[in-house]
Amino acid sequence: MKLNKLTGSLIALSLLAASFGAGTLAYAHGDVTPQAVDTHELPKLGAEWLDANPYKGNPIAVRIGASAYNQNCARCHGLEAVSGGIAPDLRHLPTDEATDDYFQASVRRGKVRNGNVYMPPFEGIMSQEAIWALRSYIVSRHVED
Repeated sequence: MKLNKLTGSLIALSLLAASFGAGTLAYAHGDVTPQAVDTHELPKLGAEWLDANPYKGNPIAVRIGASAYNQNCARCHGLEAVSGGIAPDLRHLPTDEATDDYFQASVRRGKVRNGNVYMPPFEGIMSQEAIWALRSYIVSRHVED
């Protein structure tokens, strides 16, 4: 009889622990610590920052960018780049070279207004290759207004 009560208690405790874990998974969009991005499959771009995306239309860059986005951007900009209202919906960014330059500068330096950090800077965390892969993914998700 004691074994049955003990087994029942262990099962109840396990179910309780699992329910807390499931709730955490359902609401989490990723780690809040910026994550590095593996870009070893992409051509190296060097130390000089480019003004335009050299990986535009590159399917490998899009795949790597999707992973980078999910690890670093989705928690604010929304899953699959569909904003839930916390931050801008990046699918509406123009796909031209001027916006490429604006995008890489924004990701590198972050967004700060009146001393409030709205987006952390990713320079030193994400390489130039990672940022352009991220841009490639976002361009692949582009929708017209």
